[in-house]
Amino acid sequence: MRSLIYVATATAALLLQLPAWAAPLPPALAETENRIVSVAAWGGTPADPAKARKHTIKHITLHHQGEPFPEGKDPQLYLRNLQTWSRNTKHWLDIPYHYIIDLDGRIYEGRSIDYAGDTNTEYDPTGHALIEVVGNFEEVQPNQKQLDATADLMALLAMKYNVAPATIHGHKDYSAQTVCPGVNLYRYLENGYLRDQVTQRLQSSLPK
Repeated sequence: MRSLIYVATATAALLLQLPAWAAPLPPALAETENRIVSVAAWGGTPADPAKARKHTIKHITLHHQGEPFPEGKDPQLYLRNLQTWSRNTKHWLDIPYHYIIDLDGRIYEGRSIDYAGDTNTEYDPTGHALIEVVGNFEEVQPNQKQLDATADLMALLAMKYNVAPATIHGHKDYSAQTVCPGVNLYRYLENGYLRDQVTQRLQSSLPK
């Protein structure tokens, strides 16, 4: 039996019927899941489950790296360094984000989605699927590959966890201590672009 959730876009009152996660993913969303680069593939190591806080995804929250990410920088080396810093300096379980998107729109697995993330600010990320896009979007613009990958990933997460696109927000929506995900990426939340793109992907995945 398929479950129903109502999905609203920022620009229209639109209702979608989303299959429960027990059903197979539609092909387009399955393709997104299949192209995610695993922790093992980028040279990371799994977190210790005994130290993890399990949670249930209810929100999708967008972050930026907050630092320049120049063309030619190795994203896999960046992830390995981020994992080491997160564990050894911050004493966190793992990379704070569940997914990371590079300049070419590749999606990398970070912390297991089953475990709550971490943050340098005061909000509690329990229940949030955390997506980081590399770059400092106070200074530069996200490119189209990054925006497309962000919408693809958000649609996948919305389908898998029955999360309405209306609950997609940026880090700064939960904390006054940050400008994350940066003004140039946040505008795609503020103007409804990302939520609309997610809704279109979900809509197109429904049976005809």
